[in-house]
Amino acid sequence: MNIKPIGNRILVEPLKIEEKTFSGIILPNSGEAASSDTGIVVALGNIEEEIAVGDKVFFRPHSGVEIPDSDKNFLILEMEEVLAVIG
Repeated sequence: MNIKPIGNRILVEPLKIEEKTFSGIILPNSGEAASSDTGIVVALGNIEEEIAVGDKVFFRPHSGVEIPDSDKNFLILEMEEVLAVIG
């Protein structure tokens, strides 16, 4: 996929969350990916923030526009929706 966000936006690949029991058994999630508020920056628009491709970020829940790809989902986020870079 070749998507370049425009303006003050970034493209993020959300990280999937696997639910586990106390004993370590991974629970199926009914065919849906568990939602996550963290992701990896894949592409940047025209921004001058302290963020780079490859950074792990924390963003507001239920934010952004979902962009489905053949095997992955991406989010286009406004920079105002990004709360922190996780180091």
